[in-house]
Amino acid sequence: QMQLAESGGTLVQPGGSLTLSCTASGTDSGIFSIYAMGWYRQPPGKQRELVAHITTSGGTNYAHSAKVRFTISRDNGKTSMYLTMNNLQPEDTALYRCNVGYGNTESYYPMDFWGNGTLVTVSS
Repeated sequence: QMQLAESGGTLVQPGGSLTLSCTASGTDSGIFSIYAMGWYRQPPGKQRELVAHITTSGGTNYAHSAKVRFTISRDNGKTSMYLTMNNLQPEDTALYRCNVGYGNTESYYPMDFWGNGTLVTVSS
């Protein structure tokens, strides 16, 4: 069965950069390539929000807060998805989780299938 696992979260200073990875196991690149994918985050005490998603063909969309600073990408051959975050701020502190789903560039429809998450803490 396919599983998702996030990695790369750590403590970073404001203004710093970080790249998160989401790797699928128990599958191959062909199966992986049929899913759209999304990065979600949940700050402490706050609701979960969609940060960015990427379609099967590489189209991307971002939440307003992430549009300038973040970049989502995928490598189907490595069954992986990435989120590169620049100029991190304290409000970016959250548990970041990856997800598979479907949709197009404009809309993302998540499946109830998640990794366990990786914690990003932005603090001086």
